[in-house]
Amino acid sequence: MKKTYFLKIFFFFGVVLIFLASYIFHFQAGIDIAFNFIKFTKNMLILLPSIFILIGLFEVWIPSKTVLKHLGKDSGFRGFLWILILAGTTAGGLYVAFPISQVLAKKGAKLSIIFSYLGFAAIARIPMTIFEASFLGIKFTLVRLIIAVPIVILSSVILGKYLEKSNYQIR
Repeated sequence: MKKTYFLKIFFFFGVVLIFLASYIFHFQAGIDIAFNFIKFTKNMLILLPSIFILIGLFEVWIPSKTVLKHLGKDSGFRGFLWILILAGTTAGGLYVAFPISQVLAKKGAKLSIIFSYLGFAAIARIPMTIFEASFLGIKFTLVRLIIAVPIVILSSVILGKYLEKSNYQIR
């Protein structure tokens, strides 16, 4: 424990030292990396608290019985439609999708549904789809979704069945 803690501290101060050296010696790539790091950190500090509050509310307000009914072992294809709707309305992309998938797993959603949620959150969010359609056209967006959604479902089902056969449990 102490060794990993020391390594984390050493790494952190090493990165800070590199950023300072880049600024002192006018190394533009290092300066750009430092400013991008600061910008990303600021965005995460603004975004993450509200995300975790919403995830906590989701965990408390949505009963496990409801998740089991719609996303559990007996949900069938209907579960994939529900999870597509949930993923489509998820703001924040995968930053939000991973914690929500953990909550879904705790509440009894089957593995293939959880994997589909992660895939759909990456490819089928409504704001992203609208943005894509406005730049690349509705035809391109529809073709991409018509191809990508079944591939996500198929790969999720295959991976879910494989992991269920090997008795994999989400912690």
